[in-house]
Amino acid sequence: MMRELLVTGGAGFIGANFVRYVVNNHPGVRVTVLDKLTYAGNRANLVDLLGERVKLVVGDICDKDLVDRLVANAEAVVHYAAESHNDNSLADPEPFIQTNIVGTFNLIAACAKFKVRFHQISTDEVYGDLPLVTSERFTLNSPYNPSSPYSASKASADMLVRAWVRSFGLQATISNCSNNYGPYQHIEKFIPRQITNILCGRTPKLYGDGANIRDWLYVEDHSRAVWKILTAGRIGETYLISANCELSNLTVLKMILKLLDQPLDSFEQVKDRPGHDLRYALDSSKLQTELGWKPQFTDFKRNLSKTIAWYQEHYQWWEGQKEMVEDEYFKRGQ
Repeated sequence: MMRELLVTGGAGFIGANFVRYVVNNHPGVRVTVLDKLTYAGNRANLVDLLGERVKLVVGDICDKDLVDRLVANAEAVVHYAAESHNDNSLADPEPFIQTNIVGTFNLIAACAKFKVRFHQISTDEVYGDLPLVTSERFTLNSPYNPSSPYSASKASADMLVRAWVRSFGLQATISNCSNNYGPYQHIEKFIPRQITNILCGRTPKLYGDGANIRDWLYVEDHSRAVWKILTAGRIGETYLISANCELSNLTVLKMILKLLDQPLDSFEQVKDRPGHDLRYALDSSKLQTELGWKPQFTDFKRNLSKTIAWYQEHYQWWEGQKEMVEDEYFKRGQ
C-alpha cells in the first residue's frame, strides 16, 4: 500500500479532484502537492484539505533540485502538472515546451534515480482527431498525430516516459483520458465558460458551427481510473480512459442553456480555433477488462446539472477571473 504520494499540478482542476478522491477514499495515504500556482492552479481548490495528510509545496517542476528533494521522499508520483489550454498554446507555445517536456524530464529522471513509481497523465489529443461521421475510436495502436503545440508537447512527454521505462528501468504507466468536466475546472474551458457566461449575464460563445465532438468524462471517474492504474496497472503499459459519452459542442451548449432556463438560440457563434480537432473518442476496453474499472458517472445531463450547481454556489471562486478571461478571448475574436 502506497503511503506517500507526490501529486504534481494537484492544485489544478483534475489534480485537485484526484487529491480529494484520495483523501476521501484512502485514509492511510498522505499527499504532497507540488504546484506552481499559475493562473490555472488555485490554493482554494485544496485549502480545506491542507493539514496533516495534505501538504502544498509551491514550486515549479522545472526546478530540478526541488523535484529531486520531493521525489526522494515519495513512494509514487502522479504527474498532472501541465500547461493544458489549446488556445493558449497557439498564442504562446514556449511555456508548454518548458512545463510539459522539460518538467516531465526532471520528474522521470528523479523517479528513475530514486526508484519511485511514476504515473503520467496524458490526453486523447496526442492522437490528433477523427472524422465526425464514423464509429472509429482511438486505440492503443493508433499513431500519435498531434495538431497543436499543447498536444505535441504532451506526446513528447509520453515518449520520454516510454524511453525511460525501456532504457533506465523507470517504473511507470501512462493514461490518456478524454475531455473532463466537473467542479474546480478553470473558466477558460468550454463547459465552465458557457456556464459562467450565463451566470454573469454574458452571451455564451460557440466556436464555428459547434459540430466538433468530444468524449466527455466526469472528473471523479478519471480519479478512480488513475488510482486503479497506479495501484494495479502493469509497468510500462498505457491505459485509455473514457466513458463513451460523445457529444457535439452545440449539443452540450444547448443542454447548458436548457438547464439554466435560457432560450436555446441565445448564443453567439465566434471564429473557430485554428486547426480545431473534429472529434475525439477513446477505446477504454483494456482498462475495463484488465483492471476492472468502469465509469460510474455516466448520466451526462445529471452530472452537467451538478457541475452547473457547483458554479452557482461558488461565485467567489470564479468571478474575480471572469473579466480577464473574456478579455483574452475577445482579443482573439472568440
